Amino acid sequence: MTHPYLSVVIPAYNEEARIASTVKALVEYLAIWSAEVKDRAWELIVVSDGSTDSTAKIVSEIANSDNHVRLIDTLHGGKGAAVRRGMDEATGDWRFLCDADLSMPVDNLGRFFGDNGGHPPFDVAIGSREAPGSRRFNEPRSRHIKGRLFNFAVKVLAIRGIEDTQCGFKLFSSESAQKLFPHQSLDGWAFDVELLVMAKNANFTVGEVPIDWYYGEGSKMTLSKGVIAVLDVARVGVNNLMRKYRVVKKKQGA
Repeated sequence: MTHPYLSVVIPAYNEEARIASTVKALVEYLAIWSAEVKDRAWELIVVSDGSTDSTAKIVSEIANSDNHVRLIDTLHGGKGAAVRRGMDEATGDWRFLCDADLSMPVDNLGRFFGDNGGHPPFDVAIGSREAPGSRRFNEPRSRHIKGRLFNFAVKVLAIRGIEDTQCGFKLFSSESAQKLFPHQSLDGWAFDVELLVMAKNANFTVGEVPIDWYYGEGSKMTLSKGVIAVLDVARVGVNNLMRKYRVVKKKQGA
């Protein structure tokens, strides 16, 4: 396979109920997307984070019949660890983080490449459920309130200026991915915040892209995990004050 323009990385933990449909939808979309513009080769990497169900088996069977798809089967380390491994294995000029539930319609992926589908406007583009033009569907009010409270904690403890740090759809340039992910230390739900703090410190351009987002049952976030995530965000804030995230630098002139 030629060098990919885009790598799609999907962290997956016990996703046997929906991983096949997610991979199929992405493969179908990317095949059309790549045919529309030359030199848009792509790869899709699923990182099974120590799944105890049939997730790895399902993806392995798909990969056997499609060389665009690759399975990485790891020990359970948490979503942050799975994303870090996938981004390390990815080779695309652009690397897209994609939640296994595909709560964002697959055609929204094109929005990350700008209005004309050309060069992405940001080094790190965040799929946002809060940016002007975004839309939420079927989300319980209580779920939305919890999300906004978490974002408030993020702003107070770690980073301001981003309205939706936790959406599971993000696009990274190869340079930002190669420089940020080796220094990502959090394995839990707050890994996004750590990455964005480092990206801002390194002067990578960071922007939010409005998406359509559909709430679905089956979220793995619990109250205890939420508390741990807030504590991790506080740790990011402390680390940032201690200048521990100043190790990354964007290439001059890039």
